[in-house]
Amino acid sequence: MNKTFYKALLLVAAICLLAALVLTISGKLLIAGPLFIGFFVAMGLGFRGYEHLKGFTYTAMIFAAVVTALFYPGSFISWNGYQLSGLIKPLIQVIMFGMGTSMGLGDFAGVVKTPGGVVIGVVSHFIIMPLIGFTLASVSGLQPEIAAGIILVGCSPNGTASNVISYLAKANLALSVTITAVSTLLAPFVTPLLMKYLAGAFIRIDAVAMMWDILKMVIFPIAAGMLFNWLLHGKAKWLDQAMPILSMLGIAFVIVIITAAGRDNLLKIGPLLILLVLVHNICGYTLGYFTGRLFKMSERDCRTIAIEVGMQNAGMASGLAKEMGKMVTVGLAPAVFGPLMNVTGSLLASYWHRKPPVEDKQTLETTTT
Repeated sequence: MNKTFYKALLLVAAICLLAALVLTISGKLLIAGPLFIGFFVAMGLGFRGYEHLKGFTYTAMIFAAVVTALFYPGSFISWNGYQLSGLIKPLIQVIMFGMGTSMGLGDFAGVVKTPGGVVIGVVSHFIIMPLIGFTLASVSGLQPEIAAGIILVGCSPNGTASNVISYLAKANLALSVTITAVSTLLAPFVTPLLMKYLAGAFIRIDAVAMMWDILKMVIFPIAAGMLFNWLLHGKAKWLDQAMPILSMLGIAFVIVIITAAGRDNLLKIGPLLILLVLVHNICGYTLGYFTGRLFKMSERDCRTIAIEVGMQNAGMASGLAKEMGKMVTVGLAPAVFGPLMNVTGSLLASYWHRKPPVEDKQTLETTTT
């Protein structure tokens, strides 16, 4: 497809947004709903025609799905009497299985090769994000269960999206993958304990039950995926191609279900929650980066620590909120954090991609002289 087609899509997106805003101001919000949805869909498809915007297509589609859930929540709460929230746990398990199929024992080799970087990354992640989350929850003024969701996001391990962002940001991909793998394996023990001590003042936390939930939702599926990868590596190419797509669709559907279920709460406190989540995410990047600087790490490794600290496994946090029976309250912050994290991560990656690490510049100068 030529550029004209993608430009036309972006024009359609602009027209939809303008019309939606006019209708909203006129008090015809329900009529504006399809236009807001059309704006995000057309914008996401239009981004496909531009290399520097292509990475935002998935995020735009997530926003389209979220807006759909806000305007038509009944379609995502139950279907023929079946509560769609029952799909959250199996969807998370499928996503984690997909993560496992892309992993191997080599992903843990960084623990031996660069133990210092891995320790700094993992420890920073489990200190910085939980403490920021606790601070924001304490000053937010939100009802305790919604505030606890902010802490839950902070206590979660790294998300696999951090590996993609690290690659695009010209960070240390090997270190990123290892930190993600190690933090995920530690999650069954670290996340429940952090939640017990930090979120215990907001809601009752059953640390043992949460540990078991993480094992069932995260560790067992990842282990099964790694076993599958070891036994059938290269023999099921269709699955290798399908799993990333299934994972993206799964995450989108989980976010939509939680958004629909918690719609009333989200409409009341949406702007404040978005602001808190954004501050949480950006503080994670910033403090992560300067932690690397504090330990005199290279620019490439500092970028890695920043990304690994700031990006969370929001999908796992959503699943835990569902297992706690508090999807419509505790689950809201993870549902907001996921899409916003993808936006800020993509922007950060685009910025760093245009600014090669100092060590890369020095290497280039050496080879050209």
